[in-house]
Amino acid sequence: MKKEKKQKQQEKVKKTKHYDKGQIFVKVMAGILAILMLLATASTLIYSLMI
Repeated sequence: MKKEKKQKQQEKVKKTKHYDKGQIFVKVMAGILAILMLLATASTLIYSLMI
């Protein structure tokens, strides 16, 4: 009985999502860098077509 309760409690702890500040920062920075890469590619394409 006690083992089953402990297992259920451990499963509940695993299911809850806990975001670390570092993970959020990394995801935000990755998004910003992806946007910058897209803008750089688009601007390069526009510049090359204008010449």
